Amino acid sequence: MELSVSIERWPLAGAFTISRGSKTEAVVVVAELCDGLHRGRGESVPYARYGETPDSIVAAIETMRPALGQGLNHRELQGAMPAGAARNALDCAYWDLGAKATGRRAYELAGLIAPAPRITAYTISLAAPAAMAAAAELAARRPLLKIKLGSPEGDAKRIAEVRRAAPRSELIVDANEGWTADNLLQNLAACADAGVTLIEQPLPEKADAALAHIKRPIPVCADESLHDREGLEALAGKYDAINVKLDKAGGLTEALALAAEAEQRGFFIMVGCMVATSLAMAPAMLVAQRARVVDLDGPLLLARDRANGLRYDGSLAYPPDAALWG
Repeated sequence: MELSVSIERWPLAGAFTISRGSKTEAVVVVAELCDGLHRGRGESVPYARYGETPDSIVAAIETMRPALGQGLNHRELQGAMPAGAARNALDCAYWDLGAKATGRRAYELAGLIAPAPRITAYTISLAAPAAMAAAAELAARRPLLKIKLGSPEGDAKRIAEVRRAAPRSELIVDANEGWTADNLLQNLAACADAGVTLIEQPLPEKADAALAHIKRPIPVCADESLHDREGLEALAGKYDAINVKLDKAGGLTEALALAAEAEQRGFFIMVGCMVATSLAMAPAMLVAQRARVVDLDGPLLLARDRANGLRYDGSLAYPPDAALWG
């Protein structure tokens, strides 16, 4: 198996801001596997929250070059690398290669039905209340908006202003670990008043025990508190849903298994993404088929997407063509 790996930079249409910082470009790592006849691709995004950088992901993928040359297969990859962006790129490249080599779509190889178009959330970045309201007003025709919160103060005003600007949109909130036990109840109440239907990761991963001791007026979704199936047990009593992201889970293989086990444990599924191109969204569209909430708007935030990218009709995201992936 031949391997190539590269770092790509894709400018954003504007700044993307969350509680941990802001960026103006998406930096992705693309892995390609070639069996001599067919070539498969996978895209991942280094997760700075966990110390990943583009260079460290490339280095991690490169360590697998000898094993790949000796015939490492897709199943063996799962135990050869830990969950994370490096394994995600290789795992998705294996799925794409398998589809091209067999002439079957990736969903068929996974034993799934053909994916259908799904409504995706559209993200409103963290900013001053007036700026967020202006952004929400421009996106008010979209059926589902994801509102980034997590500032030390002012989130109650932010969500109220966004609701006034987008009165008909369903709102979900992502605090990105930015709230504390001291302001949790106040912010939850403000979100409930605004008709928010889901809140992602309100408290830091290691400080989320308070969620088990309050009455949650809105379903709460684990994001940073969960990577793969090993973390599910610790979520009991604290969360109602999980956000499955391929970069955390380490690829489509684990993401599908994680979603299935989480549902068995009583969690409902959200599928999310990092800011990336359609090549990263394509495999996540398979997880989206069993998700109650879909957040795969990464390409909508770019100045331009890659060739053969996903088709978006407003907020309706269509499954990938074989020319892109799978």
